[in-house]
Amino acid sequence: MGITEIPIMKKIAQKKESLSSTEKQSLLESFSQEISACAKCRLCKGRSRVVFGVGNPDAELMFVGEAPGYDEDRQGEPFVGRAGKLLNKIIEAMGFERKNVFIANVAKCRPPNNRTPSDDEMQDCLPHLRRQIEIIDPKVIVCLGSVAARGLLQTEQKISQIRGQWQTWDGIKVMPTYHPAFLLRNPDMKKFVWEDMKKVMTLLNR
Repeated sequence: MGITEIPIMKKIAQKKESLSSTEKQSLLESFSQEISACAKCRLCKGRSRVVFGVGNPDAELMFVGEAPGYDEDRQGEPFVGRAGKLLNKIIEAMGFERKNVFIANVAKCRPPNNRTPSDDEMQDCLPHLRRQIEIIDPKVIVCLGSVAARGLLQTEQKISQIRGQWQTWDGIKVMPTYHPAFLLRNPDMKKFVWEDMKKVMTLLNR
């Protein structure tokens, strides 16, 4: 347990309903600093930096991917490559801007050669994502791809089996859908992601 974890979690537990955006931002910044030197799993050996996440600390919508890639590892921000540009278009089509939502990954460090993070690596990193979610307290989480769904929802079902079907994680609505990188390879599947995002928009009254 990190040295700031106890006071941060006590504050969340005591004031979750009344935390301001400024307080949430402060908590996220403290937490980001705390895990910047994380060495809980083997991924720490090859990373350039921990890719914490980015966006609105008071976001009602949160996107969760699997792990940073090369560009993300260098820039310290998730979804900044080609897949990130497509995600931005999806976010804008939903009536949001990137700065209005929060974007993070299950694994905070880049796996070697962009391989899929292993189950144990995701399990080691899951407490970091959980704490981010507890601070932000979004209304909806969108899981991008099968790896993110497996890591967050602890399911072995393929993304093709659960996409478009509402799931629940710790009382929060979760919408699994295809990863933007998959859509770049399979553009015909974009229509299904848009169907999923329309369900999210309906729930959020957009």
